[in-house]
Amino acid sequence: MSRILTVKNLVTRFYTFDGVVHALNGVSFHLDHGETLAIVGESGSGKSVTMMSLLHLLPMPPARIEEGEAVFEDDDGPIDLLKLSKPERRRVRGGKIGYIFQDALSALNPVMTVGRQVRESIMEHLSLDQKAARERTIQLLEHVGIPGAKSRYGNYPHQFSGGMRQRVMIAVAIACDPKIVIADEPTTALDVTVQAQIIELTKRIQDELGISVIWITHDLGVVAGIADRVLVMYAGSAVEISPVDRLYEHPQHPYTEGLLAALPRVGAKRGKRLASIKGSPPDLQEPPRHCQFAWRCPYNFDRCWASAPPLFEVGEGHYTKCYYDMDQERPR
Repeated sequence: MSRILTVKNLVTRFYTFDGVVHALNGVSFHLDHGETLAIVGESGSGKSVTMMSLLHLLPMPPARIEEGEAVFEDDDGPIDLLKLSKPERRRVRGGKIGYIFQDALSALNPVMTVGRQVRESIMEHLSLDQKAARERTIQLLEHVGIPGAKSRYGNYPHQFSGGMRQRVMIAVAIACDPKIVIADEPTTALDVTVQAQIIELTKRIQDELGISVIWITHDLGVVAGIADRVLVMYAGSAVEISPVDRLYEHPQHPYTEGLLAALPRVGAKRGKRLASIKGSPPDLQEPPRHCQFAWRCPYNFDRCWASAPPLFEVGEGHYTKCYYDMDQERPR
C-alpha cells in the first residue's frame, strides 16, 4: 500500500515553570492508505501529544515542536504538516484530517446545537450554502446511527447520551470526506456494549469511505480486532512497531511483553493475580540519556544504561528499540 503520512523524528517539549518536559523524543512512523494504525501505551506515554503535535492542537506556549517532519500526501502534492501557516492548518484540520476527541462532552460546544456544529465544518471546507450543508448534516447524523436525525438536528450536546455524543463527534470528523481520521481513545468513557457499537461504526465508515485511521488507546483488547499495525509508545518514544498479529504472537520489547501479560485471560485460573509491570514511568523532566524502560526491565544490562537504543528491524515490518534479543535470550 502507498503511504499517506510519514512522520520522522518528531520532538516536542513543554516549557513549564517547573522545568522542561521531554514529551516526545524522536517519534517516527508511517500510515498507509486505507489501513488502521493503533497507538498504544500507558497514560503519559505521548500518544495524544503525538497526534496533537501534527495538527498544531497543543497550546503554544508552553508546548514547542523542536524537530521533525510530518509529510502528508495531499491531492496537490506532499506537504509537511509541521511547517504549515495558520490558514493552511485550518484547511487541513477537518478538511483533510478529521479528529475524534476522547471526551465528546468537552469537545462539543455546549451552547451550540449539534446540527450547527457539524454544519459549520461542512460550510468551512466544502463551500456549501446553509441549506445544502443542513441536508448533508442530517444525512451524516443518520449515517452514524442517530435515530430521528432530522428532529435531533436542533438538540444540544447535553441532550444526548455518551454514545450518541460520540457518534456526533464521528459525524464531525468525517463531514468533509477526510483522508485520515484520528480517533483519540473514543471509547474510553463508554460502557462495553456502546464501545463495541462505536468500534463497529468506525470500521464500517472506514470501509465505505476508504479512509486511513489512527486509533489511540490503552486497551490492547480493542486493538486486536481493529488494527492492521500497532505502534507501542513509552515515555515519549515509539519502542515497538509491528503488524498486529505478529505483535501478539511475538512481542520484541519487554514493555510490550509486560502489557500483553497484564491482559485478563478467558479461562485463567480462578484467584490468580494479573501480571503487572514493576516500577513507575521515568520523570520526563530528565533528558533521555539511556533506555527509558531500563529501570523496570527484567532484561537490562550495562549497555542499556550507556545509551538510548536505536530502532532495530527484527522482522518484516517489525521494529523494536531494545538492545536485548528476546528470541535468542541474549544481548544483540
